[in-house]
Amino acid sequence: MITSGSEPEKILIVDDEYYVSKTIDRWLSAEGYECVTANSVDQALEKLEENPFALLISDIMMPVKNGIELLQIVREKYPDLAALMATAVDNRDTAITALNLGAYGYMIKPFDRNEFIINVANALDRRRSSLISREYEKNLQQEVHERTQKIRKREEEIAFRLVWASEYRDDDTGEHIKRIGLFSAALAEALGWSQQEIDDIRVSAPMHDVGKIGISDTILLKPGKLTDEEFEKIKTHTTIGGSILGGSGISLLDLAQTIALYHHERWDGTGYPSKLKGEDIPAVARIVSITDVYDALVYDRVYRPAFSEEKAVSIMQEGAGTQFDPTIFECFLDIRDKFRDIRENIESLW
Repeated sequence: MITSGSEPEKILIVDDEYYVSKTIDRWLSAEGYECVTANSVDQALEKLEENPFALLISDIMMPVKNGIELLQIVREKYPDLAALMATAVDNRDTAITALNLGAYGYMIKPFDRNEFIINVANALDRRRSSLISREYEKNLQQEVHERTQKIRKREEEIAFRLVWASEYRDDDTGEHIKRIGLFSAALAEALGWSQQEIDDIRVSAPMHDVGKIGISDTILLKPGKLTDEEFEKIKTHTTIGGSILGGSGISLLDLAQTIALYHHERWDGTGYPSKLKGEDIPAVARIVSITDVYDALVYDRVYRPAFSEEKAVSIMQEGAGTQFDPTIFECFLDIRDKFRDIRENIESLW
């Protein structure tokens, strides 16, 4: 029954027998519902295209296309539409099929008026409850998502500031670690990674050199060429970083540990610390290997001034297939304009 002051719920009645559809129309209109009739599946589909309905009441046995076919189409195109199926033949298999397709009920002709109206009211109540429940779940999911995003943002900010503090000896470090995160995210996106994976590498990649906190300034800030002994010491920043980031059980830090350990491995197996080769090197580390070298070449370093981008890329191309994963490197070349955009707009993008 429609309560006073509310909009009448619209019901589509589908039956090839004119007397049946008009009888149902008369019963339900008297209860305050707004009814529309159709005498075939195709006509019913036209009516559904024209107006929204709350309930479909359909006969099953109709010529050309039957009510089960209509129900299948309705479930796919109008998932919020409740459905009651009607038939003159009490067939258990047909009833089970209808219910499995999402019908709210199955009624046998000839109808008892009171029982019919109760079935309609129950179907509409069930639909309203379902919509309310779905809306509540949607709002709850949105609230959880927003809270998760806020927590994630705080985690990102904490991670960034801690990494920045650990490498504060370099005046450009803050910009450098932001760029590495954004470069790596751009490359992951171009490679078709999921949004979650892109976000994870953006946050984790800036921690790639956290192990340098264990390397002395004498070596890190040396303006000239390093001795073999000094270079061996520099290499240990990978394992130091792995030790710092390992064992937390936090997925972002686990990913950062992988990057810290392996971003100096080489595609040909001559890198460090583990001499991993090819696809044995984790993909996140292969990405950061490229972005880290690019950033190092196009910005000033204590031991040399920055190269032009063209020169930097030319140098890097010599390492495609030996130092760098050739497939990822080709992707890097394809999105160089995006890297330039990140360099020019770093503050607004982070």
